Amino acid sequence: MKVLVARSGDEYFACQAVCPHQDVALCEGLFDGTVLTCHQHLWQWDIRSGAPRGLAEAPLECYTVEVDGDSIYIASPGALYVGELFSGIAEKTLAEINALARREEFTQGGTLYNVGDPAEDFFVLESGRVEFLIGRDDRTSPAGFMLRKGEVFGWAALLDSQPSRIAKATCLEHSTLLRINGREALKVLESDPASGYVVMRRLSSLIARYLASSGAR
Repeated sequence: MKVLVARSGDEYFACQAVCPHQDVALCEGLFDGTVLTCHQHLWQWDIRSGAPRGLAEAPLECYTVEVDGDSIYIASPGALYVGELFSGIAEKTLAEINALARREEFTQGGTLYNVGDPAEDFFVLESGRVEFLIGRDDRTSPAGFMLRKGEVFGWAALLDSQPSRIAKATCLEHSTLLRINGREALKVLESDPASGYVVMRRLSSLIARYLASSGAR
């Protein structure tokens, strides 16, 4: 894993070393002490949080930095904290959702769910790769997108009108995921309407984006 370390005054910050847009090396970008800019397509991020700014459509994965004398130590945060869906919501609310998560590992070829299965839980990708197939029997096709660490799938569990799965999810390699019950997560979000509004608005945007990607295929 490559990491970019940036210094702002007396503080150090660490984030993923490549742009989430087209894997451009961010060490060749611009940094003004607060904002990191990819030189290729001008995507920008807040170096303190990894939150997207301007044209950027996805956050940067950031890491905790500890300085001890001349040494810098970097630790990776949990997957739930780096994804777009829950980025920036109230810390207490995020911690309550994270407490609901159950970490599970799947071998290559392992099926997470099939079309028609009850949509009770959603998932957060921690490591590995997951493929999605839409359709039934021999009439299936790839959904047309791949996921990065922290991204959420199995959205139907967060939608009252969609009780069943509409795709098949299979691990392309050994993968680690967080499984979270949709109803329990919605209860947490209902107790914090401001965070709930942010998450639901982002969820609708994510669904539209991925459906557009699937339709393009």
